[in-house]
Amino acid sequence: MENPEVSTQVAAANEALRLKLPFADTADFENAKRGFVAALSDPVIRATDGRVVWDADAYDFLDAECPETVNPSLWRQGQLVRMHGLFEVTDGIYQVRGVDLSNMTIVEGDEGVLVIDPLISTECAAAALALYREHRGDRTVTGVLYTHSHVDHFGGVRGVVSEEEVLSGQVPVLAPEGFLEHAVSENVYAGIAMARRATYMYGALLPKGPAGQVGTGLGQTTSTGTITLIAPTVTIEETGQEETVDGIRMVFQMTPGTEAPAEMNFLLPDRRALCMAENATHNLHNVLTLRGAQIRDARLWSAYLDEAIDLFAAEADVAFAQHHWPTWGGEEIAAFLATQRDLYGFIHDQTLRMLNKGLVASEIAEELELPPGLERAWHCHGYYGSLNHNVKAVYQRYLGWFDGNPAHLWPHPPEPAGRRYVELAGGPDALLANARAAFGEGDFRWVVEVVAHLVFADPENREARELLARAFEQMAYGAENGTWRNFFLMGALELRKGPSGTATTIPPDLLAGLSNDQLFDALAIRLDGPRAAELAFSLEWEFTDSGEIHETTLSNGVLSHRAAPARGEAAATVVVERAALDEVLIGATSIEDVFASGRMRIDGDAAKLGELLALLETPDPAFPIVTP
Repeated sequence: MENPEVSTQVAAANEALRLKLPFADTADFENAKRGFVAALSDPVIRATDGRVVWDADAYDFLDAECPETVNPSLWRQGQLVRMHGLFEVTDGIYQVRGVDLSNMTIVEGDEGVLVIDPLISTECAAAALALYREHRGDRTVTGVLYTHSHVDHFGGVRGVVSEEEVLSGQVPVLAPEGFLEHAVSENVYAGIAMARRATYMYGALLPKGPAGQVGTGLGQTTSTGTITLIAPTVTIEETGQEETVDGIRMVFQMTPGTEAPAEMNFLLPDRRALCMAENATHNLHNVLTLRGAQIRDARLWSAYLDEAIDLFAAEADVAFAQHHWPTWGGEEIAAFLATQRDLYGFIHDQTLRMLNKGLVASEIAEELELPPGLERAWHCHGYYGSLNHNVKAVYQRYLGWFDGNPAHLWPHPPEPAGRRYVELAGGPDALLANARAAFGEGDFRWVVEVVAHLVFADPENREARELLARAFEQMAYGAENGTWRNFFLMGALELRKGPSGTATTIPPDLLAGLSNDQLFDALAIRLDGPRAAELAFSLEWEFTDSGEIHETTLSNGVLSHRAAPARGEAAATVVVERAALDEVLIGATSIEDVFASGRMRIDGDAAKLGELLALLETPDPAFPIVTP
């Protein structure tokens, strides 16, 4: 919006927060700038087709004073994370920050460099490495390390190293146990829905500016380049395991179930430097991310941070993570980690205390406040995760979605519920009158609750859509949490313009990373069970590249599978190169072309394969969210 409307209530709340918080404390700004070497000479990173995948200068507007349209605490965080360029962490360790959602860390070894977490996309990773080489010399990559299984920590790997270099043994790729399984399954099983919700969470499609996207708290946004994956060659399996790559010694701490299902911290003892992966960053993180994921364990998270203090704090002079800026000094590191430990421990323990008193998730989230010692620490503020939705995640982990009240056990879904609420309110005009009054009073939460029912009952009601969009904007302008702001603003955008998700396909490297078992799991998820309910047959699959044999059985609308030797009982045997099947599944080639090339043949009833493929749904990557 060029001339955004800011309610008096939001403006007053933002001003009150500005007066309350310690904005005179500039330590974070000093640390974020420390060690700066140089910025990108060209801030715009493009794909080979000329498409812009990252613009490091898009957030220059944050150099100004905070406007009324942004929570001042979030504005401050945006100013910190927008700083981009090459930074020296300590002797021989550099970070490229601000050229993607995450950081790429580069450790200099005897012959070359170890690259830690090569960002989301190959274009950004290549630009980051080029920036390093411009100022530190053309050092070869002698190792790659993935700290955990989220795409912003591995997706750009082919921008820094080739698969041939890895397969030849020249360049080891280190990762925690379970990395490949979780990296590919998270992005495939529920990948379409996660990607759609991620357009809301990261706000990459929103205009950047004081009335639009100002960041996510963890970084600015996600780059939109090419996602790749090269499988690890060295697995880290236990705490205390030591590895040396190109003369760089590392001592690992396994932290599964924290910020990712497969994650690890590690100490570089010869540099007295501690990498905390994404387990201790300068904000409250997510116990359950708004894009959707497996719920994380806040209790374990807190315990692993305590273990990290015990294992490493006395051995480190600097602690860095794969987002944000480092912390220098032994006492400062210990205090930072201890406060982060207490943050997740408090959320976990107090949620359990209160749920055992009978409070439900929404009640706990409304009532619980951080103690003063945590509230005073900037790095405990909910710029990315929030206290409110993390409390609900802890509740869900232990008790599930149901709050125990039978009145909430079998509610109507949104559309029929919407029609009934509109009728109960006395019709659309009465409902809108009530909502307009609430808007004037600054009760935007009530506006969105009631008007959303009218939008689902009558999605063509333009007055309702506009009022709901305006309420979302006011909630965005007051949100300290970057991802909440993005969700509200994306909701407003799509109410006015319709769904704006981009077409999403599974990156070929992620599909190739699935084991054959995982591939059939993924196909089973896409099966239209009701249409398949009356069909029953089996297929055998012989993969010519691996020699593996699998059997899939379709019955009662379920596609089950198992690794099995050939028994001669299937309707047909599909003899296929796994890569060829992958190409068919992502639409890169047709099944007819694969047959013609000789990469696939069918022995038996060939029609059965066609029947099965015809039953696989292609999800809509731009499904509606704020409308039915």
